[in-house]
Amino acid sequence: MRTKNVREVALETLLAVEEKEAYSNLLLNNMIQTYRLPKKDVGLLTEIVYGTIQRRDTLDYYLRPFIKKARKLQTWVKVLLRLSLYQMIYLDRIPDRAAIFEAVEIAKKRGHQGIASMVNGVLRAIQREGVPSLDTIVDDIERLAVATSHPYWLVKRWVNQYGIEETKKMCETNLHAPKQTARVNTVRTTVEQVIHTLEQEGVEVARGEIVEEAIQAKKGNLAHTQVFQKGLITIQDESSMLVARALGVHEHEQVLDSCAAPGGKSTHIAELMNNTGRVVSLDIHEHKVKLIEEQAKRLQLTNIVTHVLDSRRVADYFAEETFDKILVDAPCSGFGVVRRKPDIKYAKTEADIPALATLQFEILRAVAPLLKKGGTLVYSTCTVDEEENGAVIRQFLQQHPEFILDETLKERLPKKVQPYVHDGQLHLLPHYFGSDGFFIASLRKKV
Repeated sequence: MRTKNVREVALETLLAVEEKEAYSNLLLNNMIQTYRLPKKDVGLLTEIVYGTIQRRDTLDYYLRPFIKKARKLQTWVKVLLRLSLYQMIYLDRIPDRAAIFEAVEIAKKRGHQGIASMVNGVLRAIQREGVPSLDTIVDDIERLAVATSHPYWLVKRWVNQYGIEETKKMCETNLHAPKQTARVNTVRTTVEQVIHTLEQEGVEVARGEIVEEAIQAKKGNLAHTQVFQKGLITIQDESSMLVARALGVHEHEQVLDSCAAPGGKSTHIAELMNNTGRVVSLDIHEHKVKLIEEQAKRLQLTNIVTHVLDSRRVADYFAEETFDKILVDAPCSGFGVVRRKPDIKYAKTEADIPALATLQFEILRAVAPLLKKGGTLVYSTCTVDEEENGAVIRQFLQQHPEFILDETLKERLPKKVQPYVHDGQLHLLPHYFGSDGFFIASLRKKV
């Protein structure tokens, strides 16, 4: 039986993210199923959870003057104040009195009358006096960090790499909910057929903005459709779809996807090869390899072969010059997908980045001998950090003179993104098209 209302479930979810470092996107789905929330509450729960995480630092800045003993505050009380203030400031359709009433009731139920009175006092004081102005923050970087709820170190790093204006646009874009897009399985159907069928299912869709096989949900959830169940589409961001396009695969080729889970890019490659040839998909974790296999089965693709394998050890299993094309979609900090996984910006630290760059370089170095002469090696990440992107490529080229930057990358990508391709590399920031932030580099092995 469902025993918690939507705000109580939101509190439980946010606490798990805060205390156990649970992934918000996975946790949210579990909570919806566990408490059997009605459909009308799922949207509000999602908005409160993601919104509170996205705006965490801003909310804390607003709350600080109204909380006298913040250090002694129990975590659940702090989180309850955050999610309540989020509703008061950012959700116009919820009256302040409703948000405050619910907060007080939860405080009574979970704590005692003293905590309930404190919660009521804090929220009513904010209602009367308003929140403190961000204009009092003198430092431009700190003000932007607080205003957009990004860690100071991260904003400073991006300002050094991109300048203050680009960083501001990127941080502001990260506060907005992402679009839901999907890739049509062109082996089995067409974009037009899928759009028509989805409309019959009551889902409003349009063509994608960048990639020709992409569609975008305007109303409804594509993952809950028969079209998805039948394997006619794959949920994927348009930026991510560019990666398989960058490889420029042809039918009957041998392709290695060295960091393949959960399988979105492997299946796209397989589709672009018209279910011919062979796509060898690797991941270090067995449960993630099963995800790739499940995707291939759902899409009815038979040209994907999976292996549980650390891609740094590929030389132990494959001969040199085995593959026509190789993809290294490397593990990364994920700073290009903050809108989808808002907890990333708080969970990662600056110290994580050099370690990731080292791992990325090691994978590139390991797979390089497996590529045929004249073949294409594509390196991609879903981060916007230069140390994980261009710097890794420069280091690799310095130590591997048999590779060169592939200037033909631009020709293989859609016209909309071509202006952002330079020297065989694509830098795509989230605010360019409202897609995920991505980096793609194409390298060619000399003949």
